[in-house]
Amino acid sequence: MTENQQQGQGDGVTPEILKSAMNAFKKRLKLTALDADSSLGRGPLSGGAKGVFAIKPPSQFPQEVWDELCRLGKLRYSGHGLYERVKQPGG
Repeated sequence: MTENQQQGQGDGVTPEILKSAMNAFKKRLKLTALDADSSLGRGPLSGGAKGVFAIKPPSQFPQEVWDELCRLGKLRYSGHGLYERVKQPGG
């Protein structure tokens, strides 16, 4: 299968690619959050929000995939190339 076939030959992105991209995004978000939580550099008196909310998406998927996931309401563009998950109602 060629790269054009995987991307739906310009007709949009296939549901399989969207699912794969979303799984890769969730895995990267989880690993990034674990890495940030294990950081020794954070002081006990530091203020602000704790946790990772937005990340740069995996580069093995084209920009059209991330745009489509935003359009579907699965992700939200946070600016500067970062995306965050949208909390789904009831889940």
